[in-house]
Amino acid sequence: MPTKIDQLAGDLSGREVIVCISGGIAAYKTCEVVSRLVQRGAGVTVAMTASAQRFVGEVTFEALSGRRVVTDLWSKVADSDIQHISLNEKAALLVVAPATANIIGKLACGIADDVVTTLAISAASTVLLAPAMNPQMWSNPIVQENLATLKSRGFASVGPGEGWLACRSVGTGRMAEPSEIVEKAISLIC
Repeated sequence: MPTKIDQLAGDLSGREVIVCISGGIAAYKTCEVVSRLVQRGAGVTVAMTASAQRFVGEVTFEALSGRRVVTDLWSKVADSDIQHISLNEKAALLVVAPATANIIGKLACGIADDVVTTLAISAASTVLLAPAMNPQMWSNPIVQENLATLKSRGFASVGPGEGWLACRSVGTGRMAEPSEIVEKAISLIC
């Protein structure tokens, strides 16, 4: 008789995905990304910046992923492992959602000063960015140049979309919908 987990296993069965969350209001949408990846059979480990934790609590992501959330550079992945980089050894993909202007800028400049940027810079797999920010930030040439730099270095991206944003404006900068992010992730893994 199949277990509940067996019934959920899908096209990502046996694949490991790291989902990194930076500090933007779109972090709440990443809850659904994590849930959908788990439902497709992926093993999901979540890492969060300190700013991300101000928007969505780590307990939410622990419940959705079934794993402890990594929140700093010194978190133990396993009892005998204090190396946060070891997470990347098994990962088929690393997703940064939301990818704020701050995170995009840090990655483009090679700055690794928190767990999210360190994981993204040390990733052996493809890194998928899901940008999310205010329309003025999104259209800023600096942000566009930073994203172009990352793409030239092999980073992938999805979105952003256009629509209503938390800053009470309408424009481009809305994080891609969870279903779009998951479909892009599947296309990069499979």
